Amino acid sequence: MASTATSSTAADSDNSRAQAEARAAVLASLESAGSHYGAQYQQRAADLHSNAEAIAKQEAELKKNAAALAKDSARWRKEAEKATKSLNEVGDLQNWTEMLETDFLVLEETLRLAENAPELQSASGGSQWR
Repeated sequence: MASTATSSTAADSDNSRAQAEARAAVLASLESAGSHYGAQYQQRAADLHSNAEAIAKQEAELKKNAAALAKDSARWRKEAEKATKSLNEVGDLQNWTEMLETDFLVLEETLRLAENAPELQSASGGSQWR
């Protein structure tokens, strides 16, 4: 029986050693695969951080350009309003001159009719109209 106990202890020792070696092999394999993927993901993370900085710079420049564009847009809007007002004034001036022209034509026609009319005696007995 003593030999069975010794052989059982030796078998347990061999099994423990085999398990330890298998565990070490699996852990080494996982560590190797992990370090490969870890390096790959670390590079990706570094790229993301550098791209985030570039995007932040571009965003700041875009905001600055948008503000400049808004300023230019406001200036052009004022210029357009001034031009529209000037055009309206020209339209008003044209309308006013057309009204004057109509009044002058009526006055001219009235004077023409008065000059060609027969002589009229004034109702008050004063001078005659010519």
